[in-house]
Amino acid sequence: MALDIDAVQAFVLVADLKSFTRAAEIIDTTQSAVSLKIKRLEDTLGRRLLERTPRKVRLSAEGSTFLAAARTLLAAHQGAIGSFEQPRQRLVVGISHHIVGAELPMLLKHLTCVQPNLQIEMHISTSREIRDAFDRGVLDGALVLSHDNRRQDGEVLFNEQFAWMAGDDFELYPGEPLRLATQPAPCSMRAMATSLLDEAGIAWTEVFVGGGMTTIGAAVSAGLAVAALSRRVAPAGLVDIGAKLGLPALPSREVILYSSASTPQVRSVLHTLASAIRATASAV
Repeated sequence: MALDIDAVQAFVLVADLKSFTRAAEIIDTTQSAVSLKIKRLEDTLGRRLLERTPRKVRLSAEGSTFLAAARTLLAAHQGAIGSFEQPRQRLVVGISHHIVGAELPMLLKHLTCVQPNLQIEMHISTSREIRDAFDRGVLDGALVLSHDNRRQDGEVLFNEQFAWMAGDDFELYPGEPLRLATQPAPCSMRAMATSLLDEAGIAWTEVFVGGGMTTIGAAVSAGLAVAALSRRVAPAGLVDIGAKLGLPALPSREVILYSSASTPQVRSVLHTLASAIRATASAV
């Protein structure tokens, strides 16, 4: 029995991204072509790997069993190709720390799957700092939140939804100012959140200032504070506490990709990154 390596890759992408559409974007084909590849793989194996419904894709029991072997096969295939010396592509990309969360390992996995001989230099910072670095020519690509109309040449990937996130046991006592976990100024999200609280006449105090979403998420998960976080990247177990505390609604922000990549290989990797992040948004 011989397996089509492209079909195996399509299966792994659909399993990880839970979307035929996003998998098709990554390998630059159509949704129907991905579906056909996986159907032929299922026919070859004599097993149903995926359960398909109009709104959801999930692994079958046999698909779950096959997934680990499929990853091993892809790794071996990449290793065989990589046994011959090839020019290494370098990608310097910046991502706002409001955009990337626990899904980063999956994103990196798909980047190296598309381009095994890739050297990635990743900068995680505020949208403002990432965009400034891109404008200076330091970055091949930038993923940021929109906060103004300074640039008009980016690709809008999706709208990021924000909420006042806290642990489900968070308590705020009468007369107590809202305890916040924030990024240091001049973070645009911090400015937006505190301005909304001021406009609503809600007293607040910063009890934790972190250096990225990992530390902010940890402080909120520990019950220290509330934070304005993306629903998509908020740590598991946190809940939207805005309505319960009567807090003002947080607006959404566009996630925008800027690219100055000069080679087809690097453009392909940025395309993969954009598709993978889109998939995490559609899963929320």
